[in-house]
Amino acid sequence: MQLSTQDLDGGVTRVELEGRMDIAGAAAVDLKMNLIAGNAKKLLIDLEKVAFLGSMGLRSIVLPARAVMSRGGKVVLFAPNEMVEGVLKASGIDSLLPIHHDLAAAMAALQ
Repeated sequence: MQLSTQDLDGGVTRVELEGRMDIAGAAAVDLKMNLIAGNAKKLLIDLEKVAFLGSMGLRSIVLPARAVMSRGGKVVLFAPNEMVEGVLKASGIDSLLPIHHDLAAAMAALQ
């Protein structure tokens, strides 16, 4: 599992995840995600290159997102593939974290 970050306009931190968000993948990014969440006010989690999302992967997204939101910040999920989006919707995560497939819409939701 790979994780990279990018600072975007408006104070948005983009976290790009790539690989499988299974037990091993989640373990590989948990610490980094929590560190990012400790500083971010606006977080765009890019799931475009995530091939698989399991329950531990969900946890690796939801816990940092809740930390950001508990401080008044905003989090959106960006560009999950059909399978990953199905997992997000089946788990109800999409009611907590909005899903966007258009970058302009995702950025607007963070403002």
